Amino acid sequence: MGKIFCLIGKSSSGKDTIFKEIRDDKDLNLKPVVSYTTRPKRINETQGVEYLFINEEQLDEFEKADKVIEKRVYHTVHGDWYYCTINDGQIDLNINNYLLITTLESYESLKKYYGEDKVYPLYVDIEDGIRLERALEREKRQANPNYNELCRRFLADNQDFSQENLSKLNINKFYINEDLQECIDEIKNDILNLI
Repeated sequence: MGKIFCLIGKSSSGKDTIFKEIRDDKDLNLKPVVSYTTRPKRINETQGVEYLFINEEQLDEFEKADKVIEKRVYHTVHGDWYYCTINDGQIDLNINNYLLITTLESYESLKKYYGEDKVYPLYVDIEDGIRLERALEREKRQANPNYNELCRRFLADNQDFSQENLSKLNINKFYINEDLQECIDEIKNDILNLI
């Protein structure tokens, strides 16, 4: 039976970079799960790679068809942005092991949906000063930088990923992303031991 590995961490902790390295590792052979979002696509993103970009009407259709596994909303300075995992055939635990980037809330929902023994957290952490520098550099590269949203998200992450919230979900292993290759190697070794 397959497993779902959930890459979790605050914004700008390195999740996207780690995801690509782990996804492309032939030894692991994990299939990526692409989440859905209603937020605008960033300049360096590709439809179907980082996310499946949809509008709220499309999300409503998935809800009416009872295909939403989990959904969360972020109240941004530009309005509500939804992120979700859809039962769209991407996941078949009889065939593969999977990798996706998600939040604590989504991780909890995925465990409820698929079962505790099939969903594993990979929590990536980094010192806040480094994280803020990375977020600022990424935002500067956008066509229309949105520093208000960057600040809102940075502060919200500190609350969302509090030690209390991590403990509630029994997430006690942290992958510290100070040295990217060391972090990737540690995650890879742990995944290999589980599959």
